[in-house]
Amino acid sequence: MPESVENLRIWQESMDLAVLVYGLTRRWPESERFGLIAQLRRAAVSIAANLAEGLGRGRPGEVSRFARIALGSAYEAYTLLKLAERLGYPGAYTEVMPELDRLTRRLAAYVRHWEQRP
Repeated sequence: MPESVENLRIWQESMDLAVLVYGLTRRWPESERFGLIAQLRRAAVSIAANLAEGLGRGRPGEVSRFARIALGSAYEAYTLLKLAERLGYPGAYTEVMPELDRLTRRLAAYVRHWEQRP
């Protein structure tokens, strides 16, 4: 992984979010293993992965495009967490949602930054 990716604060925060999601979903019912758990984990991992891929491509347009995909994954994770909350799964809202909300705002600003570049 290029050093620039590891030094990117938003990438570090997205990695932290993925770790939180993995910890949270370990406590959910085994019946959700191939459903909600798998989908939420994929969405969370996708945020960091897309940020890295965009930076790895090296062009502002690509960084912006993959940052938008990462933002979409954050919204997907939000929806899945809201569903988990409605289903009564522990910690879905209180443990992860504050971090996801903060990260989503930062991702939106990151997208705007790259889209405003010449």
